[in-house]
Amino acid sequence: MDDSKPHAHRLRSGRFSQAGQIYMVTLITAERRRIFDDFSAARVLVQILKAESDMHRASSLAFVVMPDHLHWLMQLGESTSLAQSVRGIKSITTHRLGQQVWQRGYHDHAVRREEDIKALARYVIANPVRAGLSVSVGAYSHWDAAWL
Repeated sequence: MDDSKPHAHRLRSGRFSQAGQIYMVTLITAERRRIFDDFSAARVLVQILKAESDMHRASSLAFVVMPDHLHWLMQLGESTSLAQSVRGIKSITTHRLGQQVWQRGYHDHAVRREEDIKALARYVIANPVRAGLSVSVGAYSHWDAAWL
């Protein structure tokens, strides 16, 4: 624990998630290991994200699976909190891959009404190009966006 922030463990305790709210969520792998360089591991995570949408807990508006993290633009469902949705993604990924996958915690940003959601989605899926992992969005295998 970071002694310079003695109450850091409480930062999320008062967080409120709202049904129907759109969030930008980032999950990082434990020790920033490049777990998702492995094609089959990345596809497992893609399947889990799509199942999350199918079960109406959260709708994936856009996501990209990077070697050591996930960017996920999602709209929260009616019956699940943001913490429950993220915890489910992390738990299922860890179980399916048979190893510790994720760092504790996650970063989230509640998207404001005035923000351009399609621009955020384009930003998310262009991550592999900016990181030098792909020459184009279409050439990268591990992404999806509702509008494309």
